[in-house]
Amino acid sequence: MAERPPVVVHPPSPSGGRRVTIRGAIAGVAYGLPDLLEFLRRAGLDPDAVALDDAALIEWRGGGSDVWM
Repeated sequence: MAERPPVVVHPPSPSGGRRVTIRGAIAGVAYGLPDLLEFLRRAGLDPDAVALDDAALIEWRGGGSDVWM
């Protein structure tokens, strides 16, 4: 079975923002890319080295990196 990416950005919620899970744990709700990058930094990932379109690292559900509402 294929392994899922360690970071999942869930679909936008009706009230705004997207839940982010990292390695199965909820990191928080991101309201934009700065929030997501901070969650990645806190998880020990270098936000400057992360390619947001790397499907092996991030699974975007309900829209890509340009969809937040």
